[in-house]
Order: sequence, then structure tokens, then C-alpha cells
Amino acid sequence: MSASSATIKKKLPVASDGTARPGLLLAWYDRHRRRLPWRPPAGERADPYRVWLSEIMLQQTGVKTVGPYFEKFLARWPGVDALGRASLDDVLRMWAGLGYYSRARNLHACAVAVLRDHGGAFPDTEEGLRSLPGVGPYTAAAIAAIAFGRRTMPVDGNIERVVSRLFAVEQTLPQAKPLIRQLAATLLGESRAGGEKSRAGDSAQALMDLGSSICTPKKPACALCPLNDDCAARARGDQESYPRKAPKKSGALRRGAAFVVTRGDQLLVRSRPEKGLLGGMTEVPGSDWLAAQDDMAALQQAPVLKGVARWHRKAGTVTHVFTHFPLELAVYTAKVPARARAPEGMRWVPVATLDDEALPSVMRKVIAHGLGG
Repeated sequence: MSASSATIKKKLPVASDGTARPGLLLAWYDRHRRRLPWRPPAGERADPYRVWLSEIMLQQTGVKTVGPYFEKFLARWPGVDALGRASLDDVLRMWAGLGYYSRARNLHACAVAVLRDHGGAFPDTEEGLRSLPGVGPYTAAAIAAIAFGRRTMPVDGNIERVVSRLFAVEQTLPQAKPLIRQLAATLLGESRAGGEKSRAGDSAQALMDLGSSICTPKKPACALCPLNDDCAARARGDQESYPRKAPKKSGALRRGAAFVVTRGDQLLVRSRPEKGLLGGMTEVPGSDWLAAQDDMAALQQAPVLKGVARWHRKAGTVTHVFTHFPLELAVYTAKVPARARAPEGMRWVPVATLDDEALPSVMRKVIAHGLGG
């Protein structure tokens, strides 16, 4: 259920002297903006490539984790043209460890599309940006506002929290998202004097910074907030209860087996199917991941290899939590003779070069467990 224009206008926080809060927000941002690898100095135009790259990486991942990956990608592929000419395998290898690997596949597909269909230049409108692979409504709005000054407000988790507290939004997420977007848009800064581009991007980044540094999930520093005088949640004294969230549903535990096979100093691996969970990533052979699967059913899915008389089960299990379900894997090991061939669809890789493989975190855990003493 979305708010009417009258409701939004009524809720719009305005200082006692009639000054709109967007001005106070931007004044605070000009003094306290964060220094981030993808953010240019004040007054300089943002690079669409850097904005896009950072926004894709920041989906489901924190700033501290993304920073080193962003720098690594930028050093390897300084522009969208270079990334568009790279192979998907190279991109997946560089992405390994960052998680949510569909982002890496979309990243590569988008760079290819920008290079092929747009002459290496990102479209400068939300509509044009949304036509690109992997660019949804939020990412399109973020690039349009930050890189091109379009008057639109992207709403991420930080902005959701700030806005839901500022206006005391009682609806639970995700149902509250349309209302929060409408309310967030009221905080867009005005265009600069002299006909310069709007400060929509600065307004969005100001709210992101506010949520990151002051309006934090727990123990928000309300006394330092430039919007504290008119914050409805602060007036109520229940800031930490916003945004309202529906009870989280967790998926059922899935179980399976992973098989760590060595041939001297080489390890048996294969690539996962391009589509689906961890698509295109490298893994050791394994069983299906199913709820209520017993050990015997998982073990029966072991790869057929000459020279393997029995599998040795390592003590303990490897656990990993995906977005929609937790996973528990039994790890089995075996050693094969030097001339043993890899089964169809698999290959041998030197253990010493595993860092060059596109191994997801769960597989790195499995290999460490399997190769450990």
C-alpha cells in the first residue's frame, strides 16, 4: 500500500525556520562524506564505470570487503572496454571469494553489451541502464543519479533504515519498499546554482553515509544526525525497531558429500553448470545437495575412478550458509596413481595454482578440510 502525495507532503520533515531537510543533509555530507575508492573528490564528476562496478560488487556485500576487490578489478581492467574484452573465466577467477557469483556473470555480460551495443559508453538514463544485463531498478537509479546527475533516488539498505526511522514507517519490509522509495525521493537536493547538474547523486550518497556512520542498525548516534530534530522514530524513542521486518524464513538444511581426490600434487576438479547456484565456478566432485539426504545416498554419487578401492571420510563436516539454505557436507578423500585419468567433464589442476581457480568459499573450505592433516 503506497502513500498518497498528501501523506508524503504531511510527513516531509521541515526545520522550524522553513528550511527543507535536503539542504541540511547535503551540508552535512559536504563536511563528512566518506572517502571510498570509487568516489571522486568533491566537485569532480563520477566515472560511470567505477560507479557501476562498485554498485554491482556492493550488492549483498559490505564496503570493507568490496574495497580490495574493486581495486584489484580496476588494476586489471581500468575501463569497461577492457572488461568487455576479458574472458568470463578470468572474471570469475578475480571474483572468487566475493560470493553471489551470478553478479560476476552479469558483470561480464554487461561489459560486453556496453562495448558491443553502446560504443563503450554507459547509457545516461535509468531506462537505458535497465536494458543492460544485471542492472535492476536500484542499480540503474544509483548510476543515473551518481554518475549522470539524474533526479532519482536509489534506495539501498542504509537508505531504507534512515527513511523508515525518519518517517516512522510502520509497514514491514519488503511490503514497505514502495512507500520508502516515495519518501526517500522527498530528500533529493535541489539543482546547484548557475545551472549545474542536480545533486541527486550527492543526496543519495549522503543518506548512504548517514546510514553507515550514524543511523546504524544498533545504537544509532542520533545526537550527531543532521536530521534528528524531525526524526519521528527518535521522538518515539524506538529507533532501533525500524525498519519493521517480517519474521525471516530460513530454508531447510541440505546435506551432501564432497570428494577430494589427489594425484600426486594435483587435485581433481570440475566446473559447475553455467546456470544455477555458483554457476560456472570451480568445484571438487560432489553429490547433490538435498534436504534429509543420508550419508550413504550421498556417497553413492562419488566419481568413478580407477585405483580407488575405498573412500576415506574426514572427521567432522564442512558447513556453509547460502542466502536461502544452510549446507552441510561430508568430505571424502582418495589418492590415485600418477597416470589415472580424470573422468569426463573433470580435470586435474596443480594444488599450487588453486588460487588461480574460480573457487567459491564453500569449496575452499572443503579443499582445506580434505587436504588438512
